[in-house]
Amino acid sequence: MKRLLLASVFLSAVACRAAQEPIVPVEPLASPAGPGAAESNLTVAADGQVYLSWLERAQDSSVALRFARYDGTAWTAARTIRSGRDFFVNWADFPSLAVHPGGALAVHWLQRQGDGKGYSYDVRIARSTDGGATWSEPFMPHGDRGRSEKGFVTMWPDGDGFGAAWLDGRNADKTRPNPRQEMMVYATTFGATGAPAPEQQLDARTCDCCQTSVALTADGPIVAYRDRTEGEIRDIYVTRRVNGAWTAPAPVHADGWEINACPVNGPSLAAEGRHVAIAWYTGAHDTARVNVAFSDDAGATFGPPTVVDEDKPAGRVAAVLLDDGSALVSWLERAA
Repeated sequence: MKRLLLASVFLSAVACRAAQEPIVPVEPLASPAGPGAAESNLTVAADGQVYLSWLERAQDSSVALRFARYDGTAWTAARTIRSGRDFFVNWADFPSLAVHPGGALAVHWLQRQGDGKGYSYDVRIARSTDGGATWSEPFMPHGDRGRSEKGFVTMWPDGDGFGAAWLDGRNADKTRPNPRQEMMVYATTFGATGAPAPEQQLDARTCDCCQTSVALTADGPIVAYRDRTEGEIRDIYVTRRVNGAWTAPAPVHADGWEINACPVNGPSLAAEGRHVAIAWYTGAHDTARVNVAFSDDAGATFGPPTVVDEDKPAGRVAAVLLDDGSALVSWLERAA
């Protein structure tokens, strides 16, 4: 069995249940974000540099998408990527940065359509080849321009450019015949410059608002998300791109969580070579759990899950692989 290192955010401490090893102490680090900042997200580049992005409100009610880089000692000066009044701001669905080993950056955000009323918004992506000093004109990774919701984007370095996967609600567009209130997973790739490749549907029916996750294996990218069957079973599924084609979606484990609503609780993937770890939250059989499972074949199959918490977890998991192959898992836990 793979060794687990478990971190509970609720406990404000880090513990190792399996080996009882101490982990480096946590020290506070001043944030580069200004007053009114929210929707933050951390990205760690292949060289270990850390990027922080966030949305920051101004006194004139506009919103700025900003970022800073941690140089190992302190944060660089914050830079504004874009500002405006048409951002779609949601605590669960936040902008993010992706960093290519070659130095290019990509950023995504959500932007309201038309008059900004209702819940019709699109994904926008911009790119930078000069470290974020300037950014390209934004584009939409999805060809659909209908009045629907699209979001929960995950991006990754891909070849000479990037890949992106997202939840897509084009089937719910009420201006089209027989709209259906269900989301799908789509993906595309795009270079540091130029137009994106045609999008591809990865799954035709998924949970509505659980964050997607991606990891790069030796065989290619693996995307994880919460699925949604016709019987409202919402377990975690994965699909992999192998030899240029995406595999049929497959469950990580048959939790059997039947819930006629979205729990807003996505999975978290981490990979090194063909070794993959995935952590997720489930409420199957009326018991809240945080699980983690491992794969040694780039996500083609996963071993049985290990329950890391079934006390009062709220989920919001994150997982990283350590040098020895163990997984560090964090989550939120309810105080009462």
